[in-house]
Amino acid sequence: MPTVEYLNYEVLDDHGWSMDDDDLFEKAADAGLGEEDYGSLEVNQGEYVLEAAEAQGYDWPFSCRAGACANCAAIAVEGDLEMDMQQILSDEEVEEKNVRLTCIGSPTTDEVRIVYNAKHLDYLQNRVI
Repeated sequence: MPTVEYLNYEVLDDHGWSMDDDDLFEKAADAGLGEEDYGSLEVNQGEYVLEAAEAQGYDWPFSCRAGACANCAAIAVEGDLEMDMQQILSDEEVEEKNVRLTCIGSPTTDEVRIVYNAKHLDYLQNRVI
């Protein structure tokens, strides 16, 4: 069963961290963050990451659940999520910036590290509803 280690994008500013930090997840592990902001969850084969998070009681951002907005966007830092049908992200965002939509994204690797709540990134702002 794939494991998704997650970090809330909103806490980066609070701690002076950057998406470019190589040890971002190590810092998060040592920072004493609450479970909503940092942790890991097991995702069943074929289950969407957002569904798995909700099953654990987390209130992650989403809107359409259909891959048509950027509300649930996450950055895949390690490992990968396969998306069913996404209509909103550019090839560059998916291939170079590793943006994934958690509402339609399922892990394709045993371990995935994501920074969720990435809708706050400048280049995604115009697609948040």
